[in-house]
Amino acid sequence: MLSLPGFLSCGKKKDFSLTNEKGAHSSDSDENSERGNWSNKGDYLLSMVGYAVGLGNVWRFPYLTYQNGGGAFLIPYTLMLALAGLPLFFMECSLGQFASQGPVSIWRILPLFQGVGITMVIISTFVTIYYNVIIAYALYYLFASFQQVLPWSDCFSWADEFCSKTRIVSDCNTTLHGQIIHANYSFVTGNNLTCINGTISYKPVQFPSEQYWNKVALQRSSGLDETGRIVWYLALCLLLSWIIIAAALFKGIKSSGKVVYFTALFPYFILFILLVRGATLEGALDGIEYYIGRQSNITKLMEAEVWKDAATQIFYSLSVAWGGLVALSSYNKFHNNCYSDAILVCVTNCATSVFAGFAIFSILGHMAFLSERPVSEVVDSGFELAFVAYPEALSKLPVSPLWSFLFFFMLLLLGLDSQFATIETLTTTIQDIYPSVMKKLRVPITLGLEPHDFLPTGGNRFIEDIEMMIGKKSRLFWLWWRVCWFFITPVLLMAILVWSLITFANPTYGSVLYPTWGTAVGWCMIIFCVIWIPIVAIVKIVKAEGNIVQRIVSCCRPAANWGPYLESHRGERYSHIVDPQKKKEHEIPTVSAIIYKQH
Repeated sequence: MLSLPGFLSCGKKKDFSLTNEKGAHSSDSDENSERGNWSNKGDYLLSMVGYAVGLGNVWRFPYLTYQNGGGAFLIPYTLMLALAGLPLFFMECSLGQFASQGPVSIWRILPLFQGVGITMVIISTFVTIYYNVIIAYALYYLFASFQQVLPWSDCFSWADEFCSKTRIVSDCNTTLHGQIIHANYSFVTGNNLTCINGTISYKPVQFPSEQYWNKVALQRSSGLDETGRIVWYLALCLLLSWIIIAAALFKGIKSSGKVVYFTALFPYFILFILLVRGATLEGALDGIEYYIGRQSNITKLMEAEVWKDAATQIFYSLSVAWGGLVALSSYNKFHNNCYSDAILVCVTNCATSVFAGFAIFSILGHMAFLSERPVSEVVDSGFELAFVAYPEALSKLPVSPLWSFLFFFMLLLLGLDSQFATIETLTTTIQDIYPSVMKKLRVPITLGLEPHDFLPTGGNRFIEDIEMMIGKKSRLFWLWWRVCWFFITPVLLMAILVWSLITFANPTYGSVLYPTWGTAVGWCMIIFCVIWIPIVAIVKIVKAEGNIVQRIVSCCRPAANWGPYLESHRGERYSHIVDPQKKKEHEIPTVSAIIYKQH
C-alpha cells in the first residue's frame, strides 16, 4: 500500500526523490527531459486550436446565434469571452506551463481545492466516452457517402408513409357551388377545385434524412426503457474511432503534435469550400440573413436566457475547466508567452464559430428554397443539424456524394482533434501521479483510456509566478486580470450556475420526455463529478495541523512542493524546493487507501 502524504497533507513535508529517467513524452532536445516538451510552438498552438475548435463550433454556435437574436447574440457572446472565457483560459494555460503538471497535481497551488482537479479528470472521462460516439456517427456517414446516390436522398425501402421530400397538403377550404367548404385535398383535386389561400393544412411529414437517421443509422428505440439491439456497423465505427485515436497518441505529444497539422487545418479548407459552394446557391442569402442579417433582434438582449446561452457556449467551445488546457500547456517550455497564446487561440476559436455559421446557413437557405419552407422550419439544433438538416441539404446538390464526404470528413477531423487533447488529459494525469508506470505502459494505458479557482492571496502569488515566465508587467496590465479573476468571473459563474438550476427542465429527445430514472442517472453523474471537491477538502483539513482555522488557512496556501518543475527556473522564490520530480507517485489515493489511512 502506498503512503499518500503528498495528496492528503497540505504540503508541509518535503520528501522528494530524484530521477534521471527519460519520460514517455521526451526526446534529447527537450528542455524538460523527464516530462518532455512540444517539438515546436506550432505543435502546441494547433493542438490548442484543435482542442478548442470542435463540433460545437459547427452545429451549436450557429443555432444559438439564430435562436437568440441573430447578430445581436454576438454582443453577449463577445462580452462573455472577455469577462469569463479568456480570463479562465489564460489562467489554466499559465498554471499548466508554470508547474509543468497536469490538472490534478496543479492544485498544489491551493491544496484545499485539489478535488477540482479530480473533477476535471472525471468530466474529461465522461466527455471522452460520448465524444467518441459522435465520431463513430461521423465515420458511418462518411462511409455511407461512398455511393453514387446518397442513401438518405430519397424515401427508399426503409421509409414509411410519413416520409416526403416536400410538404403534403392534408386539407383546405375551397368553393363549391358558391359555398365555402372544408375538404380533404384528394377531394379538392379530384373535383378540379382550388384551395383558398391561407387555409391550407399540411400533413406531418419527415425528410428522408430524418427517417434515415432514426430508422437506419441509429435504429432508434422508443426511449431509454427500450435499449434495442446492438447496431453492428455503428459498433465497428466506434471501434475504428478508438483505433485512430490510439494510433495518433501512442507516442504522446510527439505523435499527436504532428497529426494536428492536418486535423486542425484541413477543416478550415473544407469550411471554405462549403461556404463558396453554398453562397452560389439559390436561397443562400435567405439563410445568411436568418443567421446574422436583417432579422437580428436587439431586444433579445433583455432576456436572461440569451446571456446564459452566450456564457455556456463560451465555456463549451473553449473547453475551460475540463483539464485539457492545463495538460497541453504543461508540455510548454517555461518561458513560452502563454499570454499571447491564450488570446490567439480564443480569438481563433470564436472567429471559427462565426465563419462556420455562414457556411452552414448558406446551404440551409438553399434547402429552404427547394422545399418551399421558411428557413426556421429546416433549422435544427445539435445532432439534428449535423445529421439531418445538413445531410438533407447536401443531397440536393450536384455531385452530392463529394460534398457529403467533405462535410463528414470535416466533422471527423473536428471530433478527433478535441478527442486527442481529452485523452491526453487523462494520460498526463497518470504520467504526473505514476510516472514510472507511464514509462512502461504508455501504449496500453492509452488504448485502455481511449466556481473555485483560488483565493486572492494565492492569486497575487500566481501573478508573480506568471511574470517569472513572461516577464515583468505593469500594474495597469494586471488590473484587468485581477478584476476578472477575483470578482467579475466568479460572480458570473455563480450567477450562471444559479440561473441554470432555477430554469432546469427535464431533458427531452425531440418530443420524447426522458423517464424519471433517466434524469436521476444524469444527476448522479453530476454529483459523482463534483463530490470530490468537498471530500478532498475535508480530508485535507483533517490531515492538517492546528485548530480548525489554522488548518483551513494552511490548506489555502501553496504546498511546499509548488513551483517550477526544473531547478533552473525556480530562482530565489522557490529555492526551498529540493526536487519535486518524483513526489508525484504519491499524489492520488485510491478509495481503499483513504479508508486504510482513516483506520
